[in-house]
Amino acid sequence: MIIFTFFCTWIGYNLTVEFVDGLTGSFFLTQPEAAGIWGWTKYISWEVVHWLFLIISRIVAFYLAFLLAYSLSAPGYVFLSTATEKKHEGKEFEADALLNVKGLLIDLWEGIKIGMLGVVVTIAALMANFIPGVGQIFVFLLYTYYSALMFVDYPSSRRRWSLRQKINWLRIHNTQALRLGVFPAFISMIPVLNIFFIAMIFPLMTVHTTLNFLAIKRTTLQTD
Repeated sequence: MIIFTFFCTWIGYNLTVEFVDGLTGSFFLTQPEAAGIWGWTKYISWEVVHWLFLIISRIVAFYLAFLLAYSLSAPGYVFLSTATEKKHEGKEFEADALLNVKGLLIDLWEGIKIGMLGVVVTIAALMANFIPGVGQIFVFLLYTYYSALMFVDYPSSRRRWSLRQKINWLRIHNTQALRLGVFPAFISMIPVLNIFFIAMIFPLMTVHTTLNFLAIKRTTLQTD
């Protein structure tokens, strides 16, 4: 699964970077002339925008590529999450929801909704990228919670949770969600190596999130 995730992400990343760079045309190919106060102001502004664009566009490209790998490799990680839960819960393990046509259609639709949400998140990140300082913080938080959502999707989908229920879980347990998503979001900011690292940690994060999901569920039941 690690190799499969890596290659899917790598191919998608390169295609997305090529597409995004093509949208800017020649804007970043020609530096403004640094002559006079106004010239230096334009040059420094151009450099700042250029680097911010490179960083954020690569993060966006990574997440779009990762979304492709996530979708294609989902059955394997669902199996890993289920096996982790079964091992951890023992006799208290909850059986999967009934496997029927209606259930499969629900799973398919929920998967499509998460994918569509990923596109919306990416568009929002691209727009926020043009807001200096605050925009970059917003983008990081956005991808942190979306990363948490993708990992929580494995144990929650087995229970046939809707996207609304999954997002509500993130809202209620926002601190835990932040902790679950911050590391993958940070990894996504590492140039080039992010693809290799995310493929390596994905099985570990799947197991880690599943165990945290179960622990939070158990704590919630005890509180109630």
